[in-house]
Amino acid sequence: MKLSELSNTSLRILTAGVMFAVVVIAVLLEKYGIPWLWIAPFYAIRWLGVLIVAGCIWETIKCIRNADDEIIQKNVLPIIVFICLLGLMLISVYSVGIRPFLMLWLLMIIVGADVGGWLLGKIFGGDKLWEKISANKTWAGQIGGIICGTLMSLLYYKLFGGFLQNAVFIGISVSLLSQYGDLTASFIKRRLDIKDFGNLLPGHGGILDRFDGWIYVLPLVWWLIK
Repeated sequence: MKLSELSNTSLRILTAGVMFAVVVIAVLLEKYGIPWLWIAPFYAIRWLGVLIVAGCIWETIKCIRNADDEIIQKNVLPIIVFICLLGLMLISVYSVGIRPFLMLWLLMIIVGADVGGWLLGKIFGGDKLWEKISANKTWAGQIGGIICGTLMSLLYYKLFGGFLQNAVFIGISVSLLSQYGDLTASFIKRRLDIKDFGNLLPGHGGILDRFDGWIYVLPLVWWLIK
């Protein structure tokens, strides 16, 4: 069966599996390196994060270049602010990436919030969160995202230890903040009159469509750990 013959949900699950495998490989490289090639452990998670954010910036610039001049002229200020946010995200991921297990924790929460928001929003539907910005975001999805993101934070606590109250607080906070990163990206997509930032991740859209939850989370975490 070809990828084009799969449903959007199947593509989404398949791509998520590939992304999970990439993260596992990065964790192994961070911890063990590649012994048989005499490559010592290195900051693989940091550089994976940098590569991801660089891809987000590249996608955004490409979308801006392909947009009509009239659209760009009407939205100069929000576009400039958004690019500045992405630049700040790039600096943040480089700085936070030096703490790989913190990056892993944030990633688990954001992925959990994203999947939970998508799944519960699809199941329960209901009132729109902010229909003028994103037609698909619902209050049920936001609540589901917070619940699932917090559960992932608790899973991290069970696997690696720490303080239970921190796991709950950070799970709720990061889950909520990541969803506003998603809304910000949706706002820019509306302004540029596009559906997705790219098509590199089948079923998910572009890189930024999947990692927009980092927009506010990473700069805030960087500021807190400085």
